[in-house]
Amino acid sequence: MKLYKLSYALLLGLATLTSCEDKLDLINPNQQTTGTYGNTADDLEECVVGTYKRIRMEGSYARVGYTYDLTRGDEVWNSSQTWNYLPVDDYNTPVTNEETIWPWREWYYVLNVCNFITSKIEQNEMQMTDKVKAIKGQALFFRGLSYYNLVGYYQNPPLITNYSDYSTLEGLYCTNNTQDEVLDQIEADFKEAMELLPSKEKGGEWAKGRATNAAAAGYYARVLMFRHKFPEALAVLKDILSKEDNGAQKYGKYSLVKNFGDNFREGSAYENNEESLFEVQFLDYGTQGTDDEWTPVNTSINATQAHAVESNFCPGDFGGWADLSATPWLYDLFKAERTKEGKLDPRLYWTLCTYETDWEGFEFGNVAYGTNVKEEQNLCTNNNFGGIPIAKYTNMRTGIYDKVVTGLRCGINLRMLRYADILLLAAECENEVNGPTQQAINWINRVRERANLADLSLSDFNTADKLFEQIANVERPKEFGCEFGRGFDLIRWGFFYDAGRLQQMKEHNVARLHNYRSEDNTISIKASVDYSMIGSDPELKSGFDSYRPGHEYLPISQVTMNENPNLKGNSANDNTDNSGYFFGKGWKVRPVTSLDK
Repeated sequence: MKLYKLSYALLLGLATLTSCEDKLDLINPNQQTTGTYGNTADDLEECVVGTYKRIRMEGSYARVGYTYDLTRGDEVWNSSQTWNYLPVDDYNTPVTNEETIWPWREWYYVLNVCNFITSKIEQNEMQMTDKVKAIKGQALFFRGLSYYNLVGYYQNPPLITNYSDYSTLEGLYCTNNTQDEVLDQIEADFKEAMELLPSKEKGGEWAKGRATNAAAAGYYARVLMFRHKFPEALAVLKDILSKEDNGAQKYGKYSLVKNFGDNFREGSAYENNEESLFEVQFLDYGTQGTDDEWTPVNTSINATQAHAVESNFCPGDFGGWADLSATPWLYDLFKAERTKEGKLDPRLYWTLCTYETDWEGFEFGNVAYGTNVKEEQNLCTNNNFGGIPIAKYTNMRTGIYDKVVTGLRCGINLRMLRYADILLLAAECENEVNGPTQQAINWINRVRERANLADLSLSDFNTADKLFEQIANVERPKEFGCEFGRGFDLIRWGFFYDAGRLQQMKEHNVARLHNYRSEDNTISIKASVDYSMIGSDPELKSGFDSYRPGHEYLPISQVTMNENPNLKGNSANDNTDNSGYFFGKGWKVRPVTSLDK
């Protein structure tokens, strides 16, 4: 069963709860406080459940915390040209943008709970039973995950690991830590969590939603790769890989599901499947609450408890907000290569909602929310701007309902870490350490085989640069297009610090702004665009044209800094070029390389 339970005892940061009666402050002796609560494993188990709830909030993963990263990438653009996605998409978010507080707020909430758990375990010198190990392992996993998101968005957030720090002014008014200091802590947390957590083979909730040792190992590898520790990351990834993929299978058995689309459906038959290492749990359609608002802003037990990612993707034609659409580059990438049978890559069907003759008789056919999509039809935002609708994490293709009434009821679990990612990350690390090699090619081909694409041949990749190009700008976009993580990748690859790569991202991100609800529909939203026409065609735009150094990260909000006088801004606040840090580590940016044979 999914983790639907709520925790009501997380009154963290409050020493006591008081009420006023006849002008006297009365302390309820039965009221739990941070002093009386958390001294048993059962108490701390409730706290753990509270962390699972909090990662489903708007600032963590339910909407903004998830989709901000998409707008930082080159696959997605703000097609509505409105709301808070626009400055993020244009890489010029001002420090006064209050919405940038949301991920900061939610992840620090999760951190507070995790620090409470670990501090209580240490304070009470709890015996490390299997239950306590699992509790501590989950707390460390979520603390690592919190800082992974904070450092990926904000670069140099304050590092807090002891709950007692909140009781002092110095602790409350903490200062920034360096990015390296935070990354060190993330590594340590995930590494310890790997040893404490069980595998999904334990069964029960470990197989159906809880963080496992494989999830911790996967994120540990990601952090190592963020720091270009490729040999270490490769060793961890090999431990996750199945034996049939030349791995150790140390953390349980994982494999690719046969149908790519099964990763983007709701229901017990599809969610928490054999491909999923970690996913965020949401209530399926038909089991929603009765409150008007949804989990991201409503903590009531009657909240809808769905995510709003769908609404950001869904066209206005079907009730969505359609703030975000895919770029023509991503569409062209799918169209450039056919399957062994001469058909379109089936991943296109589940990634983008477009009419294609190949979809006649495939899955649910040419549909969007059960409505037949016509060849000449352009699906637009509520602002009548064009854009290629994103189908992932929506019910455009599933046929569950015909329109998004409230925009807030999609219960498809967000798959944050899939086995396909482990395979492609391993291929990237292998290429960085030894490449190009047949082993790297084999891992890539495992992912391609599911899409029925022809195997790659090592003979076509004579340099590590060329194989990296294939991984970064072909294999990963087609497998993970419009999913969380592309923005993180562009940063770790150093693409912002190389003129050739920056130009490439500009070309990938160019899109049309025009209202394509013209009577003749002469120009399709799917039509290829040429970056060289920017300047002469006012309807073309690339968000990367307005990129300023340092703005690969979100600025730390001025509101947050006003509340904490010891807190300083990051590179986005100061327009500081981070290339010196990147190259000072001895890291390199792989040059743009032609994939022509």
